[in-house]
Amino acid sequence: MRRAGLAAALLAALIAAPAAAVDTPPSDDLPDLSAIRAKIYSDDFEGAAADLSALSKTVRHADIYNLLGFATRKLGRFEEAGRWYREALYYDPQHRPALEYQGELFLQTGDVEAARGNLVQLEFLCPEGCEELDTLRAAIASRAGS
Repeated sequence: MRRAGLAAALLAALIAAPAAAVDTPPSDDLPDLSAIRAKIYSDDFEGAAADLSALSKTVRHADIYNLLGFATRKLGRFEEAGRWYREALYYDPQHRPALEYQGELFLQTGDVEAARGNLVQLEFLCPEGCEELDTLRAAIASRAGS
């Protein structure tokens, strides 16, 4: 009787094994994004967002989420963009482009104080200066001047 129970358990495990192989967990490996970046550079934000959205289902990486935030922000989908920037910063809290772009989103939605918070983070990450810091600083100054 005990052998029959063991055989049944083994059979169940063997039958279930292929099902587990189909449910592959997302990867952290960043694929080549040059084609998607080309869409962004040519202002095809809808195409880039669609490609990035599909990619985000199988790849977990701050660069993908950041670019998805950028594309959706450019499409005026601010709430969705905010979600993607938060996702990027979850995976990499020091992701300078995500901090810059999220700061720009904050400015677009009228939250200047939150944008200044991102500026403080970039000042900490870039004590010698960096492009993201300069860009967000200029955007905040421009917003304050208007």
